[in-house]
Amino acid sequence: MQNKIFPYVALAIGISALSLSAMFVRWAEAPGPIVGFYRLLISTILLTPLFIRQQKQSEAIDKKYLIFPLFAGIFTAFDFALWNSSLKFTTAANATLLGNTSPLWVALFALFIFREKLRGVFWLGLAVALTGAALVMGSDFLHHPTLGLGDLMASAAAIFYAAYQLITQRGRRHIDPLRYMWLVGLSATFGMFIMNIALGNSFTGYPAQTWIIFFITAIVSQMIGYLAITYALGHLPASVVSPTLIGQPILTTILAIPMLGEIPNAIQWVGGAIALAGIYIVNQSHLQAQEELPNA
Repeated sequence: MQNKIFPYVALAIGISALSLSAMFVRWAEAPGPIVGFYRLLISTILLTPLFIRQQKQSEAIDKKYLIFPLFAGIFTAFDFALWNSSLKFTTAANATLLGNTSPLWVALFALFIFREKLRGVFWLGLAVALTGAALVMGSDFLHHPTLGLGDLMASAAAIFYAAYQLITQRGRRHIDPLRYMWLVGLSATFGMFIMNIALGNSFTGYPAQTWIIFFITAIVSQMIGYLAITYALGHLPASVVSPTLIGQPILTTILAIPMLGEIPNAIQWVGGAIALAGIYIVNQSHLQAQEELPNA
C-alpha cells in the first residue's frame, strides 16, 4: 500500500516545488536562459557526491540506456530556455499554465509516434483546452501585444516538456531516479551553456541577490521538484503524471497574487479554468484508452 502511495506523494512534492519556479525567474535580475543554466549547473554539482556513492553501490548502467537521459537533458535545455525567457514577456500564471499544456502533446505524440488510437472525447478535450488557452493568450495580446511572444514561447516549451516526460518514462525503467536526474542535469547543463553562448548572455556580473536565487531555484525547483517528478515517472506512466501536473499552474496563480502582485483578469480566470478542464478531459481519455489495452 505504501509503495502505491509514495509516487503520488512525490508528485505532490514536485508540484509544490515547481510551482515556485516562476517566482524565482521573475525575481532574478538575469536573462531566463542564464537562470536555467545555473539552476542546472548548481544542482548537478550538489548531486555529484550522491551520484558517485550511488554508482559505487549499484550495478553499472548499461551504455545503451544512456541515450534516454542524454535526450531528456536536451529537451530540458530547450524547455528551460523557452519557458524562462517567456516569463520576461508574460505573467507567471500564463507562463505556467501554457507551459503545462504538455499533457496535450503527450497524447498527440502517443497518436502520431506510437500510433495509439484516440477516441472522440479526446478531440473534444483538445478543442476545449485550445479554446481556454486562446482566451488566456487573446486577453493578454489585446491589452499588451508584446505579451503574445511570451505566451507562444511558453507553449513551445510545453512541447519539449512533454518530450522529456515521455522519454523519462522509458528511461526510468532502466536507471534509478538519482543517477537518471544527474545524467539529465549534466546533459541539460551543456545544452544551456551552448544556448547562452549563442544568445550572447553573460555568465557573470549579477548582483548577490540573484546569485542567491540561482542557488534557491537549483535546490527547490531542480533538486526537489525534478527529483520528485523523476521518481514518480519511474512508477507511474506519463499519461498519469502529466495531467496531475496541471495542479502546478493553479498553485502558481494563487502564489503569484501575494508574491508578485499579479492578479488575473476575469477572462484569464475563465480561460485558465477552461484550459485545465480540457487538459483533464484529454488525459482521462488517454488514460482510459491505455487501461483498455490488453496486458503484454
